[in-house]
Amino acid sequence: MALAEPAATGRPVATRGGGRRLRICYLVPGHGLLSTVGPSRNVLSLARALSAYADVTVAFRYRLEDRVPDGLQLIELEPEKRPARVIDDAAMRGIGLAEFARYVARLRRFVRDSFGRFDVFLEKSWILSGHLSAYGLSRGIPGVPVENVVPSAARHVGAGLAKRLRVEIGRRLAGPALRRVPVVLAETEQLKAQIVEVWGVAPERVTVVPLGVDRELFRPRDQTEARRALGLALDRTILLYVGVLDETHTLDGIIDAVLTLRPTGLELHVVGDGPRRASYAEKASTSGGTVILHGRVPHTAVPIWIAAADLCLAPYEPRAFATGALGYSTMKVPEYLSVGRPVAGSPSARMRELLRDGELGFEIPADAASWRAFLERLPDREQLAAMGRAALRHPQPSWDDTARGYLTACERALASLGR
Repeated sequence: MALAEPAATGRPVATRGGGRRLRICYLVPGHGLLSTVGPSRNVLSLARALSAYADVTVAFRYRLEDRVPDGLQLIELEPEKRPARVIDDAAMRGIGLAEFARYVARLRRFVRDSFGRFDVFLEKSWILSGHLSAYGLSRGIPGVPVENVVPSAARHVGAGLAKRLRVEIGRRLAGPALRRVPVVLAETEQLKAQIVEVWGVAPERVTVVPLGVDRELFRPRDQTEARRALGLALDRTILLYVGVLDETHTLDGIIDAVLTLRPTGLELHVVGDGPRRASYAEKASTSGGTVILHGRVPHTAVPIWIAAADLCLAPYEPRAFATGALGYSTMKVPEYLSVGRPVAGSPSARMRELLRDGELGFEIPADAASWRAFLERLPDREQLAAMGRAALRHPQPSWDDTARGYLTACERALASLGR
């Protein structure tokens, strides 16, 4: 793969023989397209950045919104399977064994029929991570698995034996597939260590490429203007969570702590949707307006919500991760920091790295007792604002930085076939 400099942009374009642009398919089998939630947003942001260098097509199981992403080629793998009720972008929830087998067969057929149409696949992590990349490799189309988590059956402890068994079987099948491909992309060093430990992938085959931040969207904004735009009180200490409401991101501890202490002048605002929303709403109904759920908002409004906050939250359930430690890129944290707001997140090496050992925020265990202790000694608003200003001195990676790392991984995958 060669890199040519186009006069229009001054940026390198990945080319194949004869000057043709590299053709990449970003395959997302485990998600439906819903641009307001994290996994979909990350895929779309990366695809747009990659499109400056190559021809990019994104393939989701189905589309969960009416609007087609601007400037991207989109494939719906199973549009007839769109659910009537949209909770988040998870596309495997409730799928039975027979339906799953049929879907895998369709995915394999899609990969097989793509020979000559695409030069390389990016395979977004899902229950059979690496399976499609290994399958394509054996048919002359290299694939690069893009991992963001090593699944843990313990995350689904309340979902029944069948669900936990399916997750465990999927995890065991993923290992051999991932060990067959020439390169695996991991979002963090912590996740790389988990991939090596749990799936037995050789360390030299795992490349760490951090996810980027849209720095034009997630930029410093005035807090007073943001609060006025959203109709929020100017004098309150506002804690904010933005993201999916699921088993991985646990808000029970912080909500219970707020309900117990009811700190004067403090509000907890929750922006997002997901399967845990109903249980959080039930608790919020007893808070007297101290805990407010706003549901899903347009992605372009998220930075305004962040700017309105004094402290942003990133609590995680340790059981959601195979080794009990956060390995996620946890995109919400870099986005919070890029707007200039400090963060309170779950203790982990990854969080410590992002928060620079406490300079830019706090590590708080997810349980209610730990949150109560933290709220009792919560710094004042000016101290929190100073931490937010410090965050702006450490710019986060851009999506263009990420795209260049992905192109290098694509080059490695193509080289494995002598191309």
